[in-house]
Amino acid sequence: MKAVRLVEIGKPLVEMEIPSPEIGGDQVLVRVIATGICHSDVHYWKGISPVGALPQTLGHEIAGVVEEVGPNVTTHSVGQRVCLHYLLTCGDCAYCRSSSEQFCKSGLMLGKDIDGGYAEYVAVPARNAIPLPADVPFDHGAVLMCSSATVFHALRKARLRAGETAAVFGAGGLGMSAVQLAQIFGALDVYAVDIHERKLAVAAAYGAIPINASATNPVQELRCRTAKTGVDVALVLVGLPEAMRQAVQSLAPLGRAVLVGLSEEPLSIDTYRDILGQEAEVIGCSDHLLEELPALIEFARQGRLNLADVVTETIPLDAGEVNEAINRLHQFESGIRTVITP
Repeated sequence: MKAVRLVEIGKPLVEMEIPSPEIGGDQVLVRVIATGICHSDVHYWKGISPVGALPQTLGHEIAGVVEEVGPNVTTHSVGQRVCLHYLLTCGDCAYCRSSSEQFCKSGLMLGKDIDGGYAEYVAVPARNAIPLPADVPFDHGAVLMCSSATVFHALRKARLRAGETAAVFGAGGLGMSAVQLAQIFGALDVYAVDIHERKLAVAAAYGAIPINASATNPVQELRCRTAKTGVDVALVLVGLPEAMRQAVQSLAPLGRAVLVGLSEEPLSIDTYRDILGQEAEVIGCSDHLLEELPALIEFARQGRLNLADVVTETIPLDAGEVNEAINRLHQFESGIRTVITP
């Protein structure tokens, strides 16, 4: 099969012919229909986050069709539409049993630790293949598996309650889902903070109040718009320490800032003024949970989570086009979400 693979850190990905994966008794083979290109893929390519043994096939936002089922699989059938939960875990350790499977000591991540979706086929345990309704497009199903799922988990970590206010720092692929999901959670007002007018316009169309951080101080603007109180919840979806600091400084008393974006640089904050004096919280967010995915997919099926304007580009499984898309994402010059359609 064809695959586009990371062969050397920091070097362009390479198109290769490799054997199609063989499946075990409890696995399914999925023909990939759509794979999203996530900013985490940029971090793997740059070496900011470690990956498994090279060469490695990136891609963890995956949707497709079941091509083959293992002899022990009774839950899936050939031809079934699925999207893939990218965390392959043991299911039995203390973390897995307490709904924290992202910390499973034997866990592996598709497209990071083992080969992922920048390929024609991928093999996963059957329980990682989540049914995808016919009225949810494959490219939307792929994006749901990371962009949407991660912010859904982040909003749950933030304990966002009906009637509260929320600010989303970063109006990219995650941000567009965050705006919509915050409204589903019952947020009274949702602010989108970014420096790109085009992305802010899309966020506004989804119901957000846009704030252009290149034209105004977002901390002052958020405090002004909330009667100098601040927001109850701030999600930081970009790996920029300045955005993280602004999010913390934008919090109201008892506010919660959830950090999702990855950064190589440390975060420096005034612990008294920004945290202790406000009894504010800074919360880390890592991945998401298998148990969260059915509700998320149902939101998409109902049209309450609409990704039509989030997938801004589709490209073929071609090394040149994939490398161009990753470079644009690295330079923050891409659209909202690019999806590979082999």
